[in-house]
Amino acid sequence: MVMELKRPEKTCDDPNCPFHGRLKIRGRVLEGVVVSDKMEKSATVRIDYLKYIPKYERYERRHSKIIAHNPPCIDAKVGDKVKIAECRPLSKTKAFVIVEKLGE
Repeated sequence: MVMELKRPEKTCDDPNCPFHGRLKIRGRVLEGVVVSDKMEKSATVRIDYLKYIPKYERYERRHSKIIAHNPPCIDAKVGDKVKIAECRPLSKTKAFVIVEKLGE
């Protein structure tokens, strides 16, 4: 599986960067919005999705928050729409990395 990603214009020396370090990405790729960037090199990304409820034959909106590594070359801020990809566990709660900034 080959992913088409735009390389960031800035460079960094972060070993956990998929572009300038040695971090490999695999598994799920999701899109969401950054809701918090207060942590150092980390961001909280909100993923919105629809869940089908068979009893009512309708969908309901749900969301989940995922902690993702935020490399210095991408540096996503609150409100940015981003693409995150699964990687090996980087800490107790981080197993995703931001790979592309899609807009604001």
